Amino acid sequence: MNYLGNRSWVVGLAAVVLGVVCFGPALQAQDQLQVQGQGTGQPARAVRLSYVDGQVTLALGGQVLAQQAVANTPLLEGMQLTTADSGKAEIQFEDGSVARLSPDSSITLQVLSGSGTTAVAQLVLNGGLAYFEFQGGGQAGQMSVLFGDAQLTTSGFTVLRVAMDNPPGDVAVFSGNAHLDSANGAVSADLHGGENIALNGASPANYQLAESIQPDSWDAWNSDRDQALTTEAASQTGASANLGQSQNPAWNDLDANGNWYDVPNQGYVWSPNEAANAGFDPYGNGDWMWTPGYGYLWISGYPWGYMPFQCGAWNFYDGFGWGWAPGMGGCRPWWYGGYYGGPNFGHMPRGYQPIPRPILPRHPINPRPVAIIPVRRSPVIVGSTLPARNRNTPVNIGGSTVVPLRPMPSRPVFDHTPPTAAGNHPQPGYRPAAPIGGPTPSGGEPATRGGGQGTPNRPGYNLNRPVANQPGEPNRPVQPQPGQMNRPAPTSTNRPAQTEPRQTAPYEPPLQVPMYRSQPPPASENRPAPAPEYRPAQPAQPPAFQSQPEPSHNAPPSRPSFSGGGSPDHPSGGGGGGGGSPHPSGGSSGGGGGGGGSHSSGGGGGGGGHK
Repeated sequence: MNYLGNRSWVVGLAAVVLGVVCFGPALQAQDQLQVQGQGTGQPARAVRLSYVDGQVTLALGGQVLAQQAVANTPLLEGMQLTTADSGKAEIQFEDGSVARLSPDSSITLQVLSGSGTTAVAQLVLNGGLAYFEFQGGGQAGQMSVLFGDAQLTTSGFTVLRVAMDNPPGDVAVFSGNAHLDSANGAVSADLHGGENIALNGASPANYQLAESIQPDSWDAWNSDRDQALTTEAASQTGASANLGQSQNPAWNDLDANGNWYDVPNQGYVWSPNEAANAGFDPYGNGDWMWTPGYGYLWISGYPWGYMPFQCGAWNFYDGFGWGWAPGMGGCRPWWYGGYYGGPNFGHMPRGYQPIPRPILPRHPINPRPVAIIPVRRSPVIVGSTLPARNRNTPVNIGGSTVVPLRPMPSRPVFDHTPPTAAGNHPQPGYRPAAPIGGPTPSGGEPATRGGGQGTPNRPGYNLNRPVANQPGEPNRPVQPQPGQMNRPAPTSTNRPAQTEPRQTAPYEPPLQVPMYRSQPPPASENRPAPAPEYRPAQPAQPPAFQSQPEPSHNAPPSRPSFSGGGSPDHPSGGGGGGGGSPHPSGGSSGGGGGGGGSHSSGGGGGGGGHK
C-alpha cells in the first residue's frame, strides 16, 4: 500500500549509489589535485623576478604560466623566461647576484636547489644576450652559466656579458675571473677582466681571445639597473642583518618604501608608506598565478611586494594600521617547507575579509596558459585615524611607543673600471662614491650589508659612456684606483687645457713616498703625515682642495706633506684626505692622507703625480 513511496526511496538510493560509482573517482582525483597543488612537501628554492619591462613570458616544462610575467614572481627550478623584441627582465638571487635579459632572449633555471653555501644554480641561456653579475662570496653556493655546449664558472665578484646572436656565442668579462669549458673539450680558457672570447663553431679550437671588449648598446641599460639598485640601497637600515638572507636586495625595497620598527617582545615590524591610508590592503593589489607544484601563488603588485608575502604575517595594529612581522626567528620563506598555504595573516581588523584563494583548474596541464587572476581592491577601515609614516615620528605599536630605524651611513660602491691599453685585466675595485643623490665619501674598505660578511652595494660602471663633467668643473681630476695611492696620476690627452690663469712656480720633482696602507689617525689634532719627512698635518677636516694655502710666517717653505692641500711650490692643490673604512664596532677608522695634487689638472683623492 506504500508501494509508490517505497519505490521512490529505492530509486533515490540507486541514484546515490550510481553517483558514487560514476563520479567518485573524478571527485577523488580532483581532491588529490587540490592537495597536490598546495605543495610537494619537499624543500625547494626560489629566486625573485625583480624587474619586468615589455613583453616577457614565463613557462615551466612547456606549460605557459604567464603570457605576461609580472615582477615579484618567485621563480622555481625549471622555469623559463623569454623576452620579446620589447621585453627586458632581471632576476635577483639571495646574495645580491643578478641575471639580466635583453630583448629577444631566453633563459632557463635548469638547476635551482639547496640553500646557503650548499646551493647550486645553473642558468641556461637559450638565446639572445644576457648579463650576469655574480657576487662570489659563497652565500648562494655555486653558480654557473651554460650556453650552447659551453659552460662558464666564476671566482670572486665577476661581471659577464654572454651573447648568442652569432652562435656559438661570445663572452665578455668586464670584471673578475671566469673559466670557460666546452662539452667536447676543445675549449678550456681562463678569462679575466677586460677580455673577450669569441667561439668558433666550424673549428672550436680556433677561438678568438681579445684583450679588449667591444661595447654593446645594452651595456648602458645594465649599468642603469645597477644604479637603480644602488639608489634603493641608500636607505638601508640594520633590520635585515637579523632577519636572514641579509644580502638579498629585496630588503632594500622595504627600506626605501617604508619604515622598520623594533617592537619590544615582537621583534621587527615593517610598515609601508601606503599603510598611512585607511584604504590600504596588503592583499589589495596583485595577481594569482597558477603553478603545477604549488597551486595558485600570490604575486604582489606593490613594487616592494616580495619579502612580505613569502614569510611572516601581516597584522593590523589598532591606532597604527597594517604592519608586517617577519617573525622573531627571521624570514623563512614558504618554499623551505615545500608547501604554500596562501595569504598569511595574524590579527585582522574587524570586518576585514581576506581575499579567497582561487580553486584549481580541473585540467591545467596543456600548452594553453592558465589565466592570471588580477585582484584590485581597497577596503576602507572605518573609524581609523592612522599616523603618517616618516623617519622622525614615534608611533604606538602593540602598546609600545617606538621610533623608526634610521638608514645606515652611505657605503662605498663597486667601480667597474673600463679596460685600458696599459692593462686589460682590471680586478674589481672600489670607487669612493656614494649612491646617487648622497654625499661622496672619500674612500675606505669594501662595504658589507647588514653588518656582516656580504655583498657590497651595486656596481656603478660606465663602459661606453663618458663621465659628464659638472658645471664649473671643466677639468675634473681623475680618481685614482685603490693600490695607487702614491703613483703619478695618468695624463689626460683628451681634456681641454685649463683656461684660468695659474700661478707659475719653479719645477720641482715630486717627493717619492713608499707605498703604505692607511692607518687610523692618532688622538692628537695634528697628526704626522705619512711621509719620510715629518711635518704636522693641516688642522682637522681640511678642505678637499686648496688652491692657495697660507704660507708659514715662522718657517721657510718646505716640501709638501701628503696630508692633503696645496703648497707654495705646487699651487694647483693637493688631494683630499682618505676616507674611513667600515669598522665592525660601528665607527670608522680614518683613512690615509691624500697624495699631492697634479700640477696641471688638480689633485685627486689618492696620490697624484707631478706632470
